[in-house]
Amino acid sequence: MRILLSLFAALWLLSGCERPPIEAVQHGYRGTGMLQVYNPRTLEQQAPLNEAPVPIPSAGSDGPKASQVYKNVKLLGDLSVNDFTRLMVSMSTWIAPEQSCTYCHNPANFADDSLYTKVVARRMIEMTRHINNDWKKHVSDTGVTCYTCHRGQPVPAQVWFTQPDQPYGANFLGDKAGQNTPAPVVNLSSLPYDPFTPFLLKAENIRVGGTTALPTGNRQSIKQTEWTYGLMTHMSTALGVNCTHCHNTRSFQTWEGGPPQRVTAWHGIRMARDLNNEYMNSLTNVFPVHRKGELGDVAKVNCGTCHQGAYKPLYGARMAKDFPELLSTPAPSAVKGAQEEKHDSISS
Repeated sequence: MRILLSLFAALWLLSGCERPPIEAVQHGYRGTGMLQVYNPRTLEQQAPLNEAPVPIPSAGSDGPKASQVYKNVKLLGDLSVNDFTRLMVSMSTWIAPEQSCTYCHNPANFADDSLYTKVVARRMIEMTRHINNDWKKHVSDTGVTCYTCHRGQPVPAQVWFTQPDQPYGANFLGDKAGQNTPAPVVNLSSLPYDPFTPFLLKAENIRVGGTTALPTGNRQSIKQTEWTYGLMTHMSTALGVNCTHCHNTRSFQTWEGGPPQRVTAWHGIRMARDLNNEYMNSLTNVFPVHRKGELGDVAKVNCGTCHQGAYKPLYGARMAKDFPELLSTPAPSAVKGAQEEKHDSISS
């Protein structure tokens, strides 16, 4: 009986461990612990999920502009009809392959803006261009498209909402202080279950500890440390990496001698904060109630929205290069000139 109990206890303890084989890849000086740990089974499962779709071949950019042929083209009017149609069809397959055009458009009048999805899609095109133009320090020349986040789904698989307070546990537990409620975003730990609102919506400092001991003005708290660990746990899972992907094992806080990925991540945090405040929150009055969170806020982005378990979204596939209209914003004069010559027809 004692042997059975011991065996059961051992199995219970091992259930929290990852089953081998595990592969370690060295990316720093030998003996410093600068290793990335991978599970081949996980990589095998992720591979097909990170394959970029084959782009639709271009039919050429000659011919009339979209704004000359279609009504109510507010963003893409400078494109030729061929390029405009190619992008619209691509977006349908990237975002809503089952619903196709009718996910965003009124089939009786494509110029109609009554569907909220069309208004959102227009704003998301602006956001995509903003990322590709203004956040190169994070996305580099790889860029992003709608597929980077959506992967064939109307709503990306990984989004977040601000979580309501859960101030009390059982009668004797008192204030839960926004934590001690296991949540997938922090790998079911006791860390704060909403690490995104302070850092990816607000601009709270991401800190672990001060550089001096109390009472010398050090106001960094254990609570701040726990919020930071919550965010770092999410980033590790979202990218499918461990801490040394960005941090130097000798001293996690110091930037000296750290991997260059830490700089990229620094810009990524600020990019997510920018997108959530300037683009996602601007659509609060556009989204219907059933698409909002418990507190009435809209879905927002975090690292997992694009990365989805890969250290680079789609393993670095450069989809955006095949759609130059998503890489740059046209000059206002070009758009105005095209719009002045528009004819009556259908639109996007």
